[in-house]
Amino acid sequence: MITYFARIMDAQTGNDAAYKFDGPPDLMSRTADEIVNVFFDEVDQEALRNHVDWELNAVMNNRGLRVVTAIGSLIPQKNDPPIPFLLMISERNSDEIDRPPMVHGD
Repeated sequence: MITYFARIMDAQTGNDAAYKFDGPPDLMSRTADEIVNVFFDEVDQEALRNHVDWELNAVMNNRGLRVVTAIGSLIPQKNDPPIPFLLMISERNSDEIDRPPMVHGD
């Protein structure tokens, strides 16, 4: 097992959370939905107080950058309204990546 990193953002409130989770060494070579499934299985067991259902609307695996991006909805309880999310999973911690400063247009 090796450590993977994920960031999930609640599209409704803008809140976000970072996670580390363990997965098999070949995880990033799997299909994008399999990778997301491994993440949610781990988070469901380790981080969430209650089981949360989820559904994917779109998911892609950028094999060149080894990053999976997913959008979908979390469904905390059976009759709760879905909470949209954006999820990114990679082998590298985003806090450790050197990147140029962002340029904002006027």
